[in-house]
Amino acid sequence: MVNILKRAKPRLAALASCLLLAAVTTGSASAKDTIKVGVVTFLSGPAAGPFGVPGKNGAELVIDAINAGTLPAPHNSKGFGGATLEPLFIDESGGGAKQVAEYRNLVEKQKVDAVIGYISSGSCMAIAPIADELQKLTIMSVCGTPRLFEEKDRSHVFRTQGNAVGDSIAAARYMIEMFPELKTYTGINQNYAWGQDSWKFYSLAMQKLDPTSKASSKPQFPKLFSGQYSAEISTMLLDKSAVVHTSFWDGDIEAFMLQGMVRGFFQQKKLVSVTGASAVDSLGKKIPDGVVIGTRGKYGLLVRNDLSDPLNAWFVREYKTKYGVYPLAPSYQYAKAILYYKLGMDKAAQAAGGFPSQDEVMQSLKGISFQSFDGEVSMALAKGRQAIHPVGYGLTKWDAKKGEPGVEKVRFYGAECINPPEGILSEDWLNAGMPGAKCN
Repeated sequence: MVNILKRAKPRLAALASCLLLAAVTTGSASAKDTIKVGVVTFLSGPAAGPFGVPGKNGAELVIDAINAGTLPAPHNSKGFGGATLEPLFIDESGGGAKQVAEYRNLVEKQKVDAVIGYISSGSCMAIAPIADELQKLTIMSVCGTPRLFEEKDRSHVFRTQGNAVGDSIAAARYMIEMFPELKTYTGINQNYAWGQDSWKFYSLAMQKLDPTSKASSKPQFPKLFSGQYSAEISTMLLDKSAVVHTSFWDGDIEAFMLQGMVRGFFQQKKLVSVTGASAVDSLGKKIPDGVVIGTRGKYGLLVRNDLSDPLNAWFVREYKTKYGVYPLAPSYQYAKAILYYKLGMDKAAQAAGGFPSQDEVMQSLKGISFQSFDGEVSMALAKGRQAIHPVGYGLTKWDAKKGEPGVEKVRFYGAECINPPEGILSEDWLNAGMPGAKCN
């Protein structure tokens, strides 16, 4: 009997090892050579040209490079946790109900490993509760409303881009620093979450940073994608405010610029455009000099002549080679979300000693800081799910030598100068006078 037990011990040990391995791998995903990820952006409609297609291009460029292992070091390992990523590009056009249906299809029928994307704040607010319901990792790449995390905790949603709070505070700081004599302001913003939030936070920041400044009683809120602004331009020309704030994006910013130029709007008003940098290349020489242009990160027009960062230099060079144009804001934003997903997959795979589970990937994504194509990004808010980063502004100035849009008097404002500390609502922080803001 003793001999039998002795002979059985190695078998029992081997069986125990198998059971232990099974227990470990039960919590991890099966090894995969290929993963599928839904990438959602505007592929049709007025937002496709200036935002959606550049976003798709940025994602596609970086996905191809990661699959091939050709990103600059230290991101030059092949794949996402060793797997090749197959993107499924989905059109964001059509409104919230359509996007929810598309999302359910990606998760329930296409069986994607993750979803990345969404430009419109309306889209991301519609998708976030569904992502939590279906328990699918979702990385929001652009949408700017702070309500995404401030109205409710999220279990499966992350956002790699800052929001209207940082944009608006940086815009107010720039205006007070560069144009302290301009004390009155109005706004024209799209009538939905993003436009409303952008105006609210810009107004609050101006009130706190310069109590002698005064907002107009008649800010304009036209319908999203309306495209015609004759009535609003007339109202603002009659308004005595010296400054006009806008968070217009997509074709709306282009249409507003062109319609305003015909009527001499920009000779009478100083325009502050928090996302207008996406329109400068398409407008070209038609964009007037002296417009205050913002970028949500160190990218695009504001750093076009500074290619000292290896990741940005690679991105600009490869993007121009492949697509024949400069990358725009959404190009960077989608590229950054893809890189973030790779970092989470790689970190989780290394910790797991194999292909990671979704829970392991989400845990690895929380709270990390990383160098992206647009500088340093820190997932510092919303319990490690919301990014903060610098925001910059400058003045448009046509570059006659290069024959392309340029910029001057650029200022960047650090992430901790323009965002509230963790656990504090943005509006409460602003109303309290932005205590603890760390500004150089």
